[in-house]
Amino acid sequence: MNYLDNVDKKVIEYFNILEPKFPKWLNEYINTKEMLKQQYISVTCGTIYSDLFKNYCYSSLDHSIAVALIIWHFTNDKKQTLSGLFHDIATPAFKHCVDFLDGDYMKQESTEDLTTEIIKKSPEIMNLLKRDNIDIYEVNDYHVYPVADNDTPQLSADRLEYSMSNALFIYRLKNIEDIKEFYNDIEIQHNEKNEIELGFKTKEIAEKFVDITSKLSIIYREDRTRYSMQLIADILRGLSKENKITKKDLYKLKESDVIKIIEKSKYKEIFEKWRKAKKAKTSKTEPKDVYYVHHGAKIRYINPMCKGTRINEISKNAKENIEKNLNYNMDNYVYLNLELPK
Repeated sequence: MNYLDNVDKKVIEYFNILEPKFPKWLNEYINTKEMLKQQYISVTCGTIYSDLFKNYCYSSLDHSIAVALIIWHFTNDKKQTLSGLFHDIATPAFKHCVDFLDGDYMKQESTEDLTTEIIKKSPEIMNLLKRDNIDIYEVNDYHVYPVADNDTPQLSADRLEYSMSNALFIYRLKNIEDIKEFYNDIEIQHNEKNEIELGFKTKEIAEKFVDITSKLSIIYREDRTRYSMQLIADILRGLSKENKITKKDLYKLKESDVIKIIEKSKYKEIFEKWRKAKKAKTSKTEPKDVYYVHHGAKIRYINPMCKGTRINEISKNAKENIEKNLNYNMDNYVYLNLELPK
C-alpha cells in the first residue's frame, strides 16, 4: 500500500506546492512500518479530540513528509531530506503531551532522544539506507542541517512547514493561495552569522508571515491549549501509576487505542467532559475543588530573514507582532468544572 494514495486531496494539493515533482525514491521510506505509525498521531497533541478546538486531522506523518519535500525542494539532497522525514519518527501518541508528562513543557524536547534507536531497530529502513549507501548518522539528526532545522527565531523547513500547515489546515487562518504566496517567496539566504537559512525575498510577504506565525504561536500556548495538554498528561500519568499503560506503550499505540484505555478507566468521565467542553475558564487566583493548570509553555516564534536582514529590523509591524507574541501572558489559572479522580 502506498500511503499517499489514501491522503486527503487537500493535503496532496499542498504537497504539490512544496515540491511539484514528488521524489519517488522517498515513497519506500514513507511506507515503512515505523513511518506509517505516525499517521495515527495528530500534530495537535490531542487537542483535536475536544470541542475546545475545531481541528482538522493533519498527522505527524503528513508533517514529516511535507518537511522532507521542503528540504528536497531547496537542496535536492537525499540525506538532508531523509533527516527531515525521520525527525519525528520517535513521536509518541499525543505528541508533546508526553513532554508535559516529563515536566518538559517549556522546551518540549524530551521525546527526541529515541530517533536513532528506532531507525536502528527497523530492518526496512536500515536495508533502504544500506542500498542507498547512506549511513544512519547522516540522517538521524536533522539539527545538523540548517535548512532542515535551526535555533529559534530562525526559519527552517520544520518551522516553515508547521506554520503553513497549521494556518491552512488546523486553524484555517489562511487559504491555499496564501500558502503559495508564502512559499514562492522563500529562498536560501545567508544570515548575520553567515550561515544559510530560509528567508523571504519580499518585505510585505515576510510581514504577512510574521503576522500569522505570531498568532499561531499564541494559540500553541494559550489557556485552552496548556490546559488540554496538561490534562492529557496527568491522565496518562494516573494510568501509568495504575499499570494500565506505560510510557513505552505511547510509542507503539495509536491515539485511538490510548483513548479506548482511558474510556475504560476511572478517568472516563473527566475525559468526556473535556471532550465536550466549549470554553476554558480562567482566574487570577487559585480555583478551589477543581482540576486546574498554572504554568507556562514553550514560546515558539519566528523572526525570518528578508533580503539578508531580520524582518523586525526593517518592519515596524513585524517587530510589534513579535513583541506582542513574546509578551503573551500565561499567568492565569486555567480550569473547567472538573476534578481528577483520586
